Amino acid sequence: MALKRINKEMQYSVLNTPSFCSISYFDDNLFHWQATIIGPSDSPYSGSIFFLDIYFPSNYLLKPPEIWFITRIYHLNIDNRDPLVPEIASVYKNDHNRYEAIAREWTRRYT
Repeated sequence: MALKRINKEMQYSVLNTPSFCSISYFDDNLFHWQATIIGPSDSPYSGSIFFLDIYFPSNYLLKPPEIWFITRIYHLNIDNRDPLVPEIASVYKNDHNRYEAIAREWTRRYT
């Protein structure tokens, strides 16, 4: 059941993925996908490519896929251990210019 749904998800994704993203199977493994996102031009991530891994569990539909950024990124909502990074969220809230400067530096360094 999971495999049939995963194939359907991939077919849909290929046809409906925005131009700033790509998605494909990783090493022909239907349960492991690789995605890329190009940073928006009006952001500190502008023009950079970010890689993500997507893993579907064998009991997909009962359990959601797991998604990880492979490329390091300075962002308040992206952390593999916690959905919100309090330290980065604090910088974002209290000193947005500093947040954008750090995000640009990380983007330059890690992409």
